[in-house]
Amino acid sequence: MKELKEVIKIVLQEKKDVWLSVLFGFLAGISAVGLFASSGYLISRAALLPPLYALTVLIAFLKLFGFIRALGRYAERYYSHRATFTMLSKIRVTFYERLEPYATKVLHKYRSGDLLSRIVGDVESLQNFFLRVFYPPIVMIVIFLSTIAFTTIFSVSVSLILVIGLILTGFLIPIWFSYRQRKVKRMIRESRGSLSTEAAEFFYGFRDLKIYQQVEQKQSVLEEASDAYVREQEGEGKQLVYNHSVNTMITLMISWLVLAAGAFLVSTGQLNGLFLAMLVMISLTVFENATPMAVLPGHLEENKQASKRLFSITEEKEMESRKRVQIGQAPGITLENVSYTYPGEERAALKGIDLQIPKGSKTAIIGSSGSGKSTLFQLLLQALRADEGEVWFDDIAGSLTEPESIWEQSRVVLQKNHFFYGSIRDNLKIAKEEASDEMLNTILQKVGLDAFALEGEVLEKGENLSGGEKQRLAIARAMLKNGSLWMLDEPTSSLDAVTEKGIYDEIFKLARKDTLVLISHRLTGLEKMDQIVVVDEGRIVESGTFEELMEKQGYFYEMKQIEQSVFST
Repeated sequence: MKELKEVIKIVLQEKKDVWLSVLFGFLAGISAVGLFASSGYLISRAALLPPLYALTVLIAFLKLFGFIRALGRYAERYYSHRATFTMLSKIRVTFYERLEPYATKVLHKYRSGDLLSRIVGDVESLQNFFLRVFYPPIVMIVIFLSTIAFTTIFSVSVSLILVIGLILTGFLIPIWFSYRQRKVKRMIRESRGSLSTEAAEFFYGFRDLKIYQQVEQKQSVLEEASDAYVREQEGEGKQLVYNHSVNTMITLMISWLVLAAGAFLVSTGQLNGLFLAMLVMISLTVFENATPMAVLPGHLEENKQASKRLFSITEEKEMESRKRVQIGQAPGITLENVSYTYPGEERAALKGIDLQIPKGSKTAIIGSSGSGKSTLFQLLLQALRADEGEVWFDDIAGSLTEPESIWEQSRVVLQKNHFFYGSIRDNLKIAKEEASDEMLNTILQKVGLDAFALEGEVLEKGENLSGGEKQRLAIARAMLKNGSLWMLDEPTSSLDAVTEKGIYDEIFKLARKDTLVLISHRLTGLEKMDQIVVVDEGRIVESGTFEELMEKQGYFYEMKQIEQSVFST
């Protein structure tokens, strides 16, 4: 049950509703037993043709039990469902609170379709935990024990038969079902994750598939994933029907056994015949409370795996050790022997990086494609955590700091920036909600987007914007945001040289007292940088000012000569 530890903690926060659900569930179940027991006794008593007044009390009890049963069932459903919906709400909040600081790391690790399947499907699966797993066994045991204690007054033998029925239908058979169900649930989850992944890739990549005439092939893969998921669901349905049938058959056999044992006891004079019908009705009714145990193993296994998949995304221990801190104005950054390897990769992306970025300095990190500069950027941004070594912000260790502490004080432009469906104003105001229209228009003018209206529509993921417009809008957001640490990853790769120069001039004006880190594969315009760091194959091969690197005539000098020769031809 360790997989459900987090879910159980959340359930137990709703102690009032939990206890009320158990209480009213017990009242509904025990009143049903009392109702049928009274009915059986009333039938037997009426067969002897007693005076009507002798049956009046029994008839009143029947009405009372019927009323209590209806009221108890309604109250049980009300409180149990209220507890369930509250629990689901808290699970979502808890999950998102734990996910938020590691969102970028999670997106590196999981495919979007699988992640969506976990966040939506697994959370929805957990709605059955309280209703089908947590409290039904408690209600069943309490009702059974109360009924067995009552039955013992009339016949110890019949009580023993009910005890055997309780052990079989309440414990042994569900354990057997649970063992059989484990593989089925695992296959369903894997099929659902595979289907979500294939569906997401199909829709996201439809245009490219259409261009390369691969739609039919990808569609066939998606259909196979869908068929596999349907087959697994059908198998699960058959398994549940089988479980329910077996449980029902056992309960009926127990009732027949009670009837046979009762008839024998009546024939030998050990049991008053008036109570035989009552005991049979009790056996038929009390096992209604064991019916949920037939489906409990399936829900239990599903909930265990859903909880495991859901909370395995986040790293609770790591989060507990990290603290929210305040970095200084224009912080200095130091990397000490930093190495990083992506999960599942053998080749290290970065190896033994030592780097000093002074307070208020302007640093460019350059290198060829695949050299490791973007990985270094992610480590500086604390989107990734180093396997070895440490990243320091002034005298604060990054490994002990919540990434959000760094992000809230940084102006960041990524290679790929997300744009939300809405207006230009909406997409700018995520950086500074209180910004006035005048301020927004001024920023748009600085990045060369003064032709844009603030009410202008932005489609989902900025589909109606060009690559250059997206980059300039992302830079505008960074300009709006408060922060003394600029982190720019290829911010102008889609811009022409004239526009690029104008934007860099505006950035350097705003960041004249701030710390700025620029990732770039272009070598033009680096003369203003305080230092240039050259990365190749995951290592820093040289660093210095523009003049120092050109005089050295090393790696940077060679790259510069190649760039000039390409553009001169």
